[in-house]
Amino acid sequence: MATIAVLGTLDTKGEEHGFVAGLIRKRGHKTLVIDVGALTPPTIKPDVTRDEVAHAANIDLAALVSKRDRGETVAAMARGATQILHQLACQKQIDGIISLGGGGGTAIATAAMRALPIGFPKIMVSTLASGNISPYVGVKDIVMFPSIVDVAGLNRISRQILTRAAGAICGMVELEPSPGADRPVIAASMFGNTTDCVQAAKAILEREGYEVLVFHATGTGGRTMESLIETGMVAGVLDITTTEWADELVGGVLAAGPTRLEAAARNGVPAIVTPGCLDMVNFGPPETVPPNFKGRRFYQHNPHVTLMRTTPDECGQLGKILAEKVNLSTGPVTVLFPTRAISVISARGQCFYDPDADVALINAIRSNLRKDINFIEVDCEINEPSFAEACARTLLDSLKPQL
Repeated sequence: MATIAVLGTLDTKGEEHGFVAGLIRKRGHKTLVIDVGALTPPTIKPDVTRDEVAHAANIDLAALVSKRDRGETVAAMARGATQILHQLACQKQIDGIISLGGGGGTAIATAAMRALPIGFPKIMVSTLASGNISPYVGVKDIVMFPSIVDVAGLNRISRQILTRAAGAICGMVELEPSPGADRPVIAASMFGNTTDCVQAAKAILEREGYEVLVFHATGTGGRTMESLIETGMVAGVLDITTTEWADELVGGVLAAGPTRLEAAARNGVPAIVTPGCLDMVNFGPPETVPPNFKGRRFYQHNPHVTLMRTTPDECGQLGKILAEKVNLSTGPVTVLFPTRAISVISARGQCFYDPDADVALINAIRSNLRKDINFIEVDCEINEPSFAEACARTLLDSLKPQL
């Protein structure tokens, strides 16, 4: 029997949360109902009151309510809910969480869910689930369940949705994932244009006894990888694809934020870093490319993705950024540079071939990199087997003492 937290604003969504809690109990599980409402009294009795939630965040609930400021209330109760959920999970008092809500409820509940570890069952039934959910999900495995209709009472549609959501959270807590082999973990970054390289290096590392987790360098992927490295679960990093920095610098849609490349460096995790796909900035369909980039060199990767070639000036800036991030390293790190191409489409004869940009990139890395950090130029394209082997073997040399 598992215990599932049912969290929500019970002043406005009590009926719906009570309905879901009842379905969970019918499946033989316990529930812990948590009230994060504030402005009017709850419509059902919670197990954890709003006063307890507010107290967890050192909030004077009466003073907060007297202001009648919805935005401030949502932010405050989100802080309290985060503290409550983190404590309950650490004490193993809950095995999963489900919440239902509109904008405010989603903001509160997902903030709390983001404090829970990856793998902990989390479902958010939300009116926002069909839009841009990245601010709510972040880098965690929150399942966003579209509510279809507003979460405003029970009707023929909402009963179906909430019943399926209750069944989903019950199924999630009933199945215990297999832990798999207890092997040291390598985190690797990959893009379509570096797939062959990463797959070849992954095979070498796995033969040597490592488990390789591959993250797609799409902004969220990079942030997730950095987050995992910070947990201490990662033994080494194969950062083949640092393309997210091109989007961060130039203004593409797949930026991973200004701290990308810092987790391994600051935590002393052995790493291999390469300039994979720094030749490209990502946009959506052609009509979404900002007009200030008119006249630049583009490649239509697919109907939904437009790539733009980075210029020599941009590559110079990117090389300096990459070097400065690597310079933060407190552990073993090596920068490898495939001198013939940093992506499939930057090779000679391909649409993004630009030797001036490549020279600007390599010179900037070389001139700004800390002198005690290894910088290896490899005379090949990034997806050639020889480059993949160089990356994998160099990382293995750094990892040998850890096995």
